[in-house]
Amino acid sequence: MSQPTTVRVRPAAPADVAEIAHIWHEGWADGHAGHVPEQLYRHRTAASYPPRVQQRLPTTWVLEVDGGVRGFVVVVDDEVEQVYVDAPARGTGGAGLLLAHAESEVAAAGHTRAWLAVVAGNARARAFYERSGWLDVGPVDYPAETATGTVVVPCRRYEKTLTA
Repeated sequence: MSQPTTVRVRPAAPADVAEIAHIWHEGWADGHAGHVPEQLYRHRTAASYPPRVQQRLPTTWVLEVDGGVRGFVVVVDDEVEQVYVDAPARGTGGAGLLLAHAESEVAAAGHTRAWLAVVAGNARARAFYERSGWLDVGPVDYPAETATGTVVVPCRRYEKTLTA
């Protein structure tokens, strides 16, 4: 008989930085290859992620499954800035848990609407957000920071009205 699976969303800790960086790097490359300007893609090396994770740690929550980090979400004000689940955990409901947590964080901060940007070519992510009740409200140019400056990424803006 197998042990029951323990799943929870908890605040990220400094000990999580390496695993979050790995999940983010792998997931970002998977969802963005061929859909973002080449200049940005070249800058998103594995080494570029740990400092970005460290910077966002205070507003990051992780999906923990049986003691291991399997995904994360970053919330900045009313924006759900990042949502990633590692490939083996996709389709398990973990991304839905993270997104629901992000929505509750945005609402708890007093916002009635949450938003996020997704690259137009990332069909898997777009379908997930739409299944989760988010609406595509149109194009948005999203500024992505790199070590050498900002790259503008054409995206779609998704929004969701939140209830108290």
